[in-house]
Amino acid sequence: MFKERVYNFSAGPSMLPVPVLEKAAAEITNFNGSGMSVMEMSHRSKAYQDIFDETKALLREVLSVPESHEILFMQGGATGQFAAVAMNLMGTNGKADYAVTGNFSGLAAKEAKKYGQVHIAADTSEANHTYIPRQEELDLSPDAAYFHYCANNTIYGTEWDYTPKAPCPVVADMSSNILSKPVDIAAHGLIYAGVQKNMAPAGMAVVIIDKSLAGHELPCTPTVLSYKTMIDKDSMYNTPPTFNIYMLGLVLKWVKEMGGLAGMEALREERAGMLYDFLDNSRLFTGCAESAARSKMNVTFRTGSKELDAEFVQEAAARGFVSLAGHRIVGGMRASVYNAMPVEGVRRLVDFMGAFEAAHQN
Repeated sequence: MFKERVYNFSAGPSMLPVPVLEKAAAEITNFNGSGMSVMEMSHRSKAYQDIFDETKALLREVLSVPESHEILFMQGGATGQFAAVAMNLMGTNGKADYAVTGNFSGLAAKEAKKYGQVHIAADTSEANHTYIPRQEELDLSPDAAYFHYCANNTIYGTEWDYTPKAPCPVVADMSSNILSKPVDIAAHGLIYAGVQKNMAPAGMAVVIIDKSLAGHELPCTPTVLSYKTMIDKDSMYNTPPTFNIYMLGLVLKWVKEMGGLAGMEALREERAGMLYDFLDNSRLFTGCAESAARSKMNVTFRTGSKELDAEFVQEAAARGFVSLAGHRIVGGMRASVYNAMPVEGVRRLVDFMGAFEAAHQN
């Protein structure tokens, strides 16, 4: 048992900023003199509408979302969007291009195949998803309704360092790196993100969509997954995930106080830089992703011994560095260093890694 907060390196749900948690705790039973929690409010009430409007406006401001794009708050997480994207956007011609650079982009492509023809524009599985294809390596179709990529791959620890171009709208799953750096929203027809890594508690997806793409959904599209319906109803066709939206608002205020996306980018470079500098000079630990494709959010590494990996994870957890085990698909270790991870947490982890290495050198 820990008396103080641990350093939680989980890939998601991930840690939230302490000031956000403290603010939410202070308002948990009586928000702004309403006499009730946000979780108890009617989503049709003026008190909650104010929360909703402020959060949406903050997200538009922080991400510099152009007026051509609408912001939606939808249930089902990013996994729900695997189907929603295909059902809403494939209706134009029933074809789409997908880059498979990790587990979740593979799942998204598999889901899309239920609703139309999927062409794999790139597949890095032959190299265990250790790299990101360059623009000239993408096999793009001339008639696809959209091109889909996953901007950051949490399991394999790779991240796109550029925005791919295509002769069709570009769709991005940004679940694990949204709000961590500036993004060219206008270069994307649609961006979606599960909120449980950099934005809010698990249970919601943010969708940012060029409004011109809505209204072409397949007849089988459930109403709650219709982008046109959700745009028309301002995300309130049914009861929205009210507490998640409130928490997102608090996180966005914290991001602004920390210097906005420029401040988040500086912190992500510092955190990831410390870890990769150590790995590059380590005699025990080895990074998994190719240098040019390394994620600044999910740092994957291993010792080369499953037994030693397990010992490291166990000893780290005992010292307050939790959730460092790699995904069950790949094993090894993974340090997820999202926005809320303090630089001090990474510094202490690197110190522990150094001590562990020294103790296990022959």
